[in-house]
Amino acid sequence: MSSGGSYGGDRGPRQMYSATCSNCGKEARVPFQPRGDKPVYCSDCFQQMGGGARSGSRGSGEYGSNW
Repeated sequence: MSSGGSYGGDRGPRQMYSATCSNCGKEARVPFQPRGDKPVYCSDCFQQMGGGARSGSRGSGEYGSNW
């Protein structure tokens, strides 16, 4: 039996919580309990702000090797 490496693979459906998007005000469904001390974004705003983007934006670009 393998018990490491998989995130939520055997725990069934993930508990989702309802919150209000801090950007547009629409309903946002998030996999954590919003506490109010951090902004919560709907999936549309999250993508627009670059959240979850895996296009290699880290390590290159603004902070490139221009030293």
